[in-house]
Amino acid sequence: MLGINQDAPSRNSPATLGATVHRGRPRSDKLHRAILDAARELLIQDGYTRLRLEHIAVRAGVGKATLYRRWRSKEALAQALIVDLATPHLTIADTGNTREEMLAAVLNPLKAITETEFGPVIRALMSQIAGNPALGDPFRATVVAARRTEVQQMIARGIARGDLRPDTDASVATELLVGPVYFRLVFGGVLDDDFAERLVDSVMRGFAARPDAPGGTTQRAPALASPKVARR
Repeated sequence: MLGINQDAPSRNSPATLGATVHRGRPRSDKLHRAILDAARELLIQDGYTRLRLEHIAVRAGVGKATLYRRWRSKEALAQALIVDLATPHLTIADTGNTREEMLAAVLNPLKAITETEFGPVIRALMSQIAGNPALGDPFRATVVAARRTEVQQMIARGIARGDLRPDTDASVATELLVGPVYFRLVFGGVLDDDFAERLVDSVMRGFAARPDAPGGTTQRAPALASPKVARR
């Protein structure tokens, strides 16, 4: 069984990631938000290769020196933007129902991609994340690591409830639940609730301790509400 203190926030927990984005005095927070919003707009409009810090400063209405004090490179700014947009969609709440929590593990990234500003931003950055270590390594060390931690804790809860086998591999479970979402993002395919349900059913069949376990394959959880998208 996995030995995890589920009450202690990890270094890569969503709460910890969020704290790294929202900090400082009120005016600093306002400038921070303006810069991130400008970066998002220009990234979606022009693409990453044409993105320039000086253009972001103009769009945000701040001086170049103000921007450079916060981020020394566009990779660092892009990483801050990804963390800001991804953090609200990382947490898997402890609901007491393993299947419902597993469904959240799929719907969190799926809804972030299809219904929030994270979608066009991650599309604009996918090739850079894959091939540029200055962006890809921090992304994997923060957003990906935080998502893995959430799934690991969810798997540990499922094992403790007797819903999942004790030998369930949390790393493999993460890739089976989240990986297909990004596969369809890159290579095409419908990303909807039915896809998420079928994916969870398949993973539950593979890891269930017994078919009739609470939260197992015979108990389909209600669909989760779609997150609200804050319009800036």
